[in-house]
Amino acid sequence: MKTETATSKEFQIQQASNAALASLINLTILPVIGFIALILIYRNTQADTIGRYHAMLGFKVNIIAAVVLFLVSALMILLGGFNSPWTWVYVISYFTLVHTLFIVLAVWALVRAWSGDTLLK
Repeated sequence: MKTETATSKEFQIQQASNAALASLINLTILPVIGFIALILIYRNTQADTIGRYHAMLGFKVNIIAAVVLFLVSALMILLGGFNSPWTWVYVISYFTLVHTLFIVLAVWALVRAWSGDTLLK
């Protein structure tokens, strides 16, 4: 029979895993839906838990990724518009370097959430 603390720890790990997965989904295949899921997961977490930690980490990573995406988009428009061949240099460079780093960070957070740890523990 499982003790209450084991069940609670499993529940916290499940919440952390769901938050990290929602963050990864937001960065890859379903941007807005993943962020809404992350908000809903955050609302169901308690303070000072691993679930809240991974939900906040997901918020931070996704907000920073959105800011960088808007910055790169603004630079593309300001530095040559969509008809310039340099636009494709910016787009390809952004997605192969920067966005990939955000995705790798989200995958790393997901693996850490599965183990019940914080990102840098």
